[in-house]
Amino acid sequence: MASDSKPEGSMLWGGRFTGGLDPLMEEFEKIREGLLEAQKEWETDFFTIISGVDEDIHTANERRLGEIIGKNITGKLHTGRSRNEQVVCDMRMWLRDELRNTDDHLVNFLKVIAARAESEIEYIMPGYTHLQRAQPVRWSHWMLSYGLAFAADLDRLRETIKRVNRSPLGCGTFAGTPFNIDRDMMAEELGFEGLLWTTTLPSLALSVFRMLTLLVAP
Repeated sequence: MASDSKPEGSMLWGGRFTGGLDPLMEEFEKIREGLLEAQKEWETDFFTIISGVDEDIHTANERRLGEIIGKNITGKLHTGRSRNEQVVCDMRMWLRDELRNTDDHLVNFLKVIAARAESEIEYIMPGYTHLQRAQPVRWSHWMLSYGLAFAADLDRLRETIKRVNRSPLGCGTFAGTPFNIDRDMMAEELGFEGLLWTTTLPSLALSVFRMLTLLVAP
């Protein structure tokens, strides 16, 4: 049931309705605003890690959030999620972005190779086999031979991106969560292209997709 308080302009719905927000949404808005404040502290190097209290980045953020908005509301932040899946989620998102950057660099590199091969097609050079000169070949032929190798790397890279870009949220510690969360919605919001199975331990194993990334190049 909605409260009688007037909605503020900074709230989630931007004050579009005459009634107040549902109490649950008011708590959500407080958590969101508190996290944004903590984020600003990280960005300005003002966030303080308390030795012996903050076990990791997650507990540090939750401790600080509790100081900003109160522990009663902050305690609900961890509902339906696990630090295990969040670490994997962060790593997958970071790797996805880095792999896409590598994709862009490879595409630009291949364009340069193709352009050089086309503009310098008249040049002749010796072809080598077993470290010895063999038959004459065009410089463009030699350039494109490397271009084909890098194009194959690009194919493997894009296949790896698809495998890395899958959401672990909802896997819980290692066996799912009893809460009826919308995994598809969370995956879409974070730019994932699919979900990891919630019933398998490898879904939360950091080594699997990190090794897959390292093995992209031949």
